Order: sequence, then C-alpha cells, then structure tokens
Amino acid sequence: MAPSKDEKATAKRSASCSSQEVEGEKNEWKFRAPYKIHAKDGDDKFRALYEGGCHCGRVKYQLSREKPLDAKFCHCSTCQVLHGAPFQWAAIFHKEDINFTHGHHDLGWYDSGDKTTVHKLPCKVSCAYCRSPIMDEGRNMILLFPSLIKFKNKAEKAKFDVTCHMFYEQRLVDIPDGKPKWSGMSGQSDLIEDSPADAIKKRKREVEEEENNEGEKDGKAAKSD
Repeated sequence: MAPSKDEKATAKRSASCSSQEVEGEKNEWKFRAPYKIHAKDGDDKFRALYEGGCHCGRVKYQLSREKPLDAKFCHCSTCQVLHGAPFQWAAIFHKEDINFTHGHHDLGWYDSGDKTTVHKLPCKVSCAYCRSPIMDEGRNMILLFPSLIKFKNKAEKAKFDVTCHMFYEQRLVDIPDGKPKWSGMSGQSDLIEDSPADAIKKRKREVEEEENNEGEKDGKAAKSD
C-alpha cells in the first residue's frame, strides 16, 4: 500500500529534523572556544590586547593574554612543508584567550595525521580563501603564529620571544642563538648543538634521575615476584 499524504509529510519532517540535528552537531564548534564570539560589553566582554589576521583579511582575531604561555621554533619536517618555511614560530595560548571578530566561519581544517579535512582534534586551521595558516588547534590549547599579529612596537613583539627550538635535528638552517635546542619534543629528547651548558647539565641530571627511578621500580618489582 502506498503511503498517504500525511505519512509522506511526517516522513519528510522527520528527515528534515534529522538533517538539522546532524547539521547542528557539525556546527557545534562555532559556539565553543576558541571559536566562540565574545560579547562587546557585559560580563562576557573580551579584553583585546593584540589583533591578528590572515593575508586576505577575511579572518581576523583578537588576543586577551599579554604574553603567551610559551613560544617555540619548531623545525620538524611537517611544519617545514605545511608552512613552506624552514621552521614554524608557534606561541601557546588557552583557547579562551582568542576572540574571532571576522571570518571564523571561513576556516578550513587539516588533520596532518590522517590527512583529512574534517574538524578533528588536533588539527591545523587556516583561512579557507587565502590559505594562511591561522593556528594549530589542540584538545586543550592552541598554537598561534605570531607572524600574523600586528605588533604595535618592539616591546610587544619581545613578549613572544621563543624559549627553545624543537626537532632541531631536522633543521634546514642553523640558528646559533644560544637557546636550548631539542632533538625532538622539548623536555622529552636530547639537548644538542649550541644549547646552554647549564641546560644540558640539567637535562642530563633529569635523565639520570628518570633512569634511577626506573631501576628502583624494576628492583621492587623483582623482589615482589
């Protein structure tokens, strides 16, 4: 028996509701940090200290934190390819520290692990029009690129000075600046090249302590067996 007009209408409404629910889930990111748009006044007013944006101007944002939690140069091959540069200058911020004033719907995603363009954390975020890299969005933090920020003076820019280099073994250029240079992830690999002597000594002590702790654990485990 063919469905009646009422049954067809009900089925159509159900399909429409399901589609809206799926669309709502897909767009939920627009209402969460770092993409949530803050109010211009009231309790949610955003304290803007810096402004930044992409090359074409479609994506613009503000920052409320005076100084990043940390800033680093990353020399890994992935950053070299995706940025088309010898290394990446990354500044770490909380997701709540950024407020998009324009174009946060004009963003594109890229998951460098799976090589997909879905909004799956962690992922790389860029302007969907000019393709300027905007940030790397992690599960809890964001990595912004200070070269997109419009610094008013040298003092502001100095607050974004890097504390170290990561993946320096993969470097394309030497940077003899005397700052700590990690062979891989900072704090989780060896210090190499012209890293400060005291930093190298400190890292050696940390490695020795880690090895001693592991040895004690193995000894206790052997006794319990």
